[in-house]
Amino acid sequence: MTATRPAVLFDMDGTLLDSIELILQGAEYAFAGRDGARPTRAEWQALIGTPLDAMLRRWALHDDDVEFLRTRYRQFQLDHHDRLVRIYDGIPELVRDLHARGHPLGIVSSKLDRGIRRSMDHFGLTPSFGVIVGLEHTENHKPHPAPVEFALDALGVSASEAVFVGDSPHDVESGNAAGVRTIAVTWGAYTREEIAHATPSAWATTVGTLRTELGLR
Repeated sequence: MTATRPAVLFDMDGTLLDSIELILQGAEYAFAGRDGARPTRAEWQALIGTPLDAMLRRWALHDDDVEFLRTRYRQFQLDHHDRLVRIYDGIPELVRDLHARGHPLGIVSSKLDRGIRRSMDHFGLTPSFGVIVGLEHTENHKPHPAPVEFALDALGVSASEAVFVGDSPHDVESGNAAGVRTIAVTWGAYTREEIAHATPSAWATTVGTLRTELGLR
């Protein structure tokens, strides 16, 4: 199947959602009251967009510790999601406009599928997406191209018919490796300088400039 309009894939945390504080407080809660090293907020933020277990293993003492930390981290996220997460201004309108105009849409995230859907359901955007790619859908994860390739296959589009929008170098590297056009947004967890080495195809500093990059007026 050939898309009548380019497919648009989005990262979620830091791109569609301002969930940075939830992520940082979740790590603080997970590591609190436990012996051993723990990440600073800056160290944890620098890893946002990569799989949780890989993040935890940098400070975990052993496999049981990873399980302990993962359980506490995810419980905090469940308990405090609605209080600490907000959607960036203009994103709901952008997603609905793209959907209404016939762009195939997808989310490519390093979170579990149920976590992605929890957030999208909360903001009423789940029906706009033709595919949601979570951690469990691929063996390899961003910055590997596999998650983007999975989304392209599910939507039935080629790399030349798609763009990937994200806020991290991991997103850009994944999209570039999959052969899609990449747009880096600068309102998420990473600065422009931290993303630049990944060489995105284009930049968006506001949702308005993202709309322009996506051909919306």
